[in-house]
Amino acid sequence: MRCFFHLVNGHEAIMDDIGIEVPDLETAKAQALKAIGELRQEDDGASDEWDGWRLDIVCPEGNTLYSVDLNTTLH
Repeated sequence: MRCFFHLVNGHEAIMDDIGIEVPDLETAKAQALKAIGELRQEDDGASDEWDGWRLDIVCPEGNTLYSVDLNTTLH
């Protein structure tokens, strides 16, 4: 299954228009946590930069399969 990983808040969105092929939702969740870990490394102490943001895992039809709040995950 192909999943897309969109970063969204109430005002803007950073859309993933490529996505990745994964065998199941659990693998997609693991990839999302990996991506959040990479954001954390790039963040370098400015954790408030992602306040109000979340990462949505979305199927090709546009349905949200899972969401991760970056405030909770990055702090």
